[in-house]
Amino acid sequence: MSTENDYLDGNTLAGPLAELFAVDLTVAEGKCVSCGRNGPIADLRVYGPEPGLVARCPGCEEVILRLVRTPDAAWLDLRGVVALRVPLP
Repeated sequence: MSTENDYLDGNTLAGPLAELFAVDLTVAEGKCVSCGRNGPIADLRVYGPEPGLVARCPGCEEVILRLVRTPDAAWLDLRGVVALRVPLP
């Protein structure tokens, strides 16, 4: 049985997202579609890894993103993010 504290922080997403993007998205700031909270992806509460990773807002617990990796594809659902600000070097 899982409890409220059975999550990892958003830094867990660094490796899987690095396979898809050339920048470190854990430092990107996202805005939650549900509560409007702004914060870095690294602050999200991540559950998984099977069948995929689910990241929730630490403010309201709404799902921010889902990431599922198969042998030949990755599925990324960002419908919980209003905007994503990616700092560039």
